[in-house]
Amino acid sequence: MGVSDKEIVIYTDGACSGNPGPGGWAAILLWNGHEKEISGYEPDTTNNRMELRAVIEALKALKKKNIPIRIVTDSQYVKNAFTEGWLDKWVRKGWTRGKKEPVKNKELWQELLRLTEGLNVRWSWTKGHSTNPYNNRCDHKARMAIERGMLEKRK
Repeated sequence: MGVSDKEIVIYTDGACSGNPGPGGWAAILLWNGHEKEISGYEPDTTNNRMELRAVIEALKALKKKNIPIRIVTDSQYVKNAFTEGWLDKWVRKGWTRGKKEPVKNKELWQELLRLTEGLNVRWSWTKGHSTNPYNNRCDHKARMAIERGMLEKRK
């Protein structure tokens, strides 16, 4: 889990109240002893979309892009798309899976591909709702974003 000044470490998580339903995302960016927390809300979404949104917003928040980046997620969906070659296959097949079934969340995947282009990104997986304190903080922040968003919606 270590944090280093040789790489930016980003922890991300997404949450949804119902799936689909109101959702939240959060990220913690760590580098050289500094921490930055970000989070957000969407009124009608899915858990997978929030997992993607967390990574997208974290990459957008980076000020330094010439340092290696390690993204730690509890989403096999997000990590495996990069580490197992799913994205390459989807692009090659015109954003379809299997028997011409369209890839879900295509626009978010395309945005994430653009944001990671030219960056030195390493993907790591951590078990959700377990012993990783940064992942647990992200989960808490994502759930708090849902609560805040729903309260604002009622006003």
